[in-house]
Amino acid sequence: MTAPMDAPESSQHADPEAAARGSGAANRSLGQIAWQRFRRDRIGMAGGVVVLLLILVALLAPLLASWFGSPPNQFHQDLIEPLTGGVLRDPDDPAEGIDPWGGISTEHLLGLEPVNGRDLFSRIVYGARTSLLVATVATLVCVVIGTVLGIVAGYFGGWVDVAISRAMDIFLAFPLLLFAIALVGVVPDGAFGLTGNGLRIGVLVFIIGFFNWPYIGRIVRGQTLTLKEREFVEAAHSLGAGSAHIVFREILPNLLTPILVYSTLLIPTNILFEAALSFLGVGINPPMATWGGMLDNALRFYTTSPHFVIIPGLAIFVTVLAFNLFGDGLRDAFDPRSSD
Repeated sequence: MTAPMDAPESSQHADPEAAARGSGAANRSLGQIAWQRFRRDRIGMAGGVVVLLLILVALLAPLLASWFGSPPNQFHQDLIEPLTGGVLRDPDDPAEGIDPWGGISTEHLLGLEPVNGRDLFSRIVYGARTSLLVATVATLVCVVIGTVLGIVAGYFGGWVDVAISRAMDIFLAFPLLLFAIALVGVVPDGAFGLTGNGLRIGVLVFIIGFFNWPYIGRIVRGQTLTLKEREFVEAAHSLGAGSAHIVFREILPNLLTPILVYSTLLIPTNILFEAALSFLGVGINPPMATWGGMLDNALRFYTTSPHFVIIPGLAIFVTVLAFNLFGDGLRDAFDPRSSD
């Protein structure tokens, strides 16, 4: 009878550290658990680092352009061969011919554009500012509209749910690209107190945000339908809480994770949409730097100046890939079915 009594006693001496570890894990918040999972995801972390660097580049674009290049709209005609528009290998000796690397040097880190000789590095960093501005603001508009209407549809149900759901179906069936081309193409020079590219950016934000909200609206509606049947919502009902309290204090905090994750996946889609419109010539007007506009100009010189096509194309590719990897990492980190 002594052996069975000794085993629990020894386990009692051996278990406090395990119990402390278990209690520490149990006391961690969802954010702490998600952060630990995300740190172990090297691909997601790499995407997050690139996203952070892109944001810093966009914010510090004027400073970076002054340090490592020249103003984005400054022409360097003395470095351009007048007949072909290519960048000279040696401006002091035009007989040296065209530089296949586009004039990459310590003064121009990514070379120069053909014909006009604008600094590619400066236009890339300013293009990052344009793309991230349009995509981020449009995503914010999309998230606000989709979250509000999704919660209203999922929580109240009935004819409200039917009306909002049918509106979602209509917006999802709308030919957004054709509408954007038609609308941006007829935008006047000034309206609503805005002029020029300021007005065009506002129109792009409106089109992308207003017509893309059903995607996140459907996700929020589905999550709300599930959450409103949970025990904590029923407990709030039994305590006499009103609809506003339940929506803002009980349901909305539990929706922040899917909203955050979907937002990071929506931003690259909006970047591609803005680049597509600029590529088609109905987005941001020149001379304002945009990656899509740079690609549009580069198509005429892809045989003689391939760097002019590759550099803005890589900028779009790296940005979209980084946001997608970052969003996938966040989704896995906040997934309750993931192992700790």
